[in-house]
Amino acid sequence: MQISVLGAGAWGTALAIQAARAGHAVCLWGRDAAAMDAMRAGRRNSAYLPDSELPAALALTADRGLAVAHAGEGLTIVATPMSGLRETLAALPSTQRVLWLCKGFEAGTGRLGHEIARELQPSMPVGVLSGPSFAQEVAAGRPTALVAASEDAALARAAVHAFHGERLRVYTSSDPVGVEVGGAVKNVMAIAVGVCDGLSAAAPDAPGLNARAALITRGLAEMLRLGLALGAKAETFMGLSGLGDLVLTATGDLSRNRRVGLLLAQGLGLPQILAQLGHVAEGVYSAPTVLARARAAGVEMPITEAMVALLDGRLQAREAVDRLMSRDARAE
Repeated sequence: MQISVLGAGAWGTALAIQAARAGHAVCLWGRDAAAMDAMRAGRRNSAYLPDSELPAALALTADRGLAVAHAGEGLTIVATPMSGLRETLAALPSTQRVLWLCKGFEAGTGRLGHEIARELQPSMPVGVLSGPSFAQEVAAGRPTALVAASEDAALARAAVHAFHGERLRVYTSSDPVGVEVGGAVKNVMAIAVGVCDGLSAAAPDAPGLNARAALITRGLAEMLRLGLALGAKAETFMGLSGLGDLVLTATGDLSRNRRVGLLLAQGLGLPQILAQLGHVAEGVYSAPTVLARARAAGVEMPITEAMVALLDGRLQAREAVDRLMSRDARAE
């Protein structure tokens, strides 16, 4: 299969490596010509995946037109951050089959990926590839499971053909709305759990493992409520892009969103945290938009609300967790 991956960050590079190892003709595009030249010369993405060698058959380019043409009737994978999805989709031919990897709501419009695609490319076969996955582990060949979600069943099956293998399982779903909501909201919940864990390490009377379990469980409930309000299927949130991605991102040491929470618990300011991370933590940018979509849909999301207040500097870390744990009792 002809496959083009647009975006040479960690996740785009990892999937390009996986597809090339599987024997597909893969072209990886990055906008920085010097960085792509360095990757071509050293056969490594030193900025994002320095420990993973790029297969000899993986083509690298800074010419997006060439990469788009390479995909042809195969598969185009958009591996940009959420902020780049609109511009990328608008530049693609409507005949291409497209899956995106980014997780979140678009800043400003509050739209999910499928809503952006519906606006820009109503006839384009589109979907989302998501699930509990750290790029470093996929690139290293560690066992991983993903879900390809699209209303176009043939497109979802094409994703299976492109990436499914001994070390990477790809399941299909007809619920892109649920998969996208899960992928967006879990990042916000991971910040909350990081805050809880960071506080737990600081003082004996701080929240502990019980509070962490409560946050993860109630975070899943928030994801489900918003998803149902936006037209998702309930069962999607019990799967890879819901519970699976939430658990990984909230508890895994490689999670940037969890790291944001840990550093907030230490009292660091958000600008300092983002400078220290060096990479995008989508939950920081998604949190206000998640809350806005929830309010517009009449959905209560107290964890999200507390994280927005914390990120805005209106609450301290301990105050945010204490506020959540002191809410009135109610039926589960």
